[in-house]
Amino acid sequence: MSVSSSVRRLTAITGMAAAVVGVVALPASADDHHHGRHHRPVVYISDVQYDSPGRDDRSNRSLNAEWVEITNDSRRAVNLDGWTLSDEDGHTYTFDHYRLNGRATVRVHTGIGRDTRTDLYQDRRAYVWDNRSDTATLRNHRDRFVGEASWGHHRDHRDDDCRHGGDHRDGDRH
Repeated sequence: MSVSSSVRRLTAITGMAAAVVGVVALPASADDHHHGRHHRPVVYISDVQYDSPGRDDRSNRSLNAEWVEITNDSRRAVNLDGWTLSDEDGHTYTFDHYRLNGRATVRVHTGIGRDTRTDLYQDRRAYVWDNRSDTATLRNHRDRFVGEASWGHHRDHRDDDCRHGGDHRDGDRH
């Protein structure tokens, strides 16, 4: 084998290796981003228990069995200070000095209780979420729509419907 054919062969192998490394190094999400695919937001309403199990007797136990879960799918904590959770009638809970850890969920109960990292309490003495139909809406500290969960007859006879806003990694995008 001559020196020139060895150099050509080595150059070809190096070029192929660079191409393979370039393809492997490309993040999977970069391709999705260019094709306009929508992704679930980082923070979203993940579950709602709108009909407290048992009798609706307005006891604190029954009120606290009514809740909305908010999930953070990112690795980083998200500051929810000033974010709001509201129903169709305008009952609004405002998050106060609360950071939702990465890969974590917080349950926002209707009744009275002591706030922890995983459970927050609205400290209400009456139910918020309508058992027949309602919408739980989450907004960020700038009052921008983050997501909602709806149920009941007013949603085209569907049992549940969750709609999310855009990607809210920084809490500032539409």
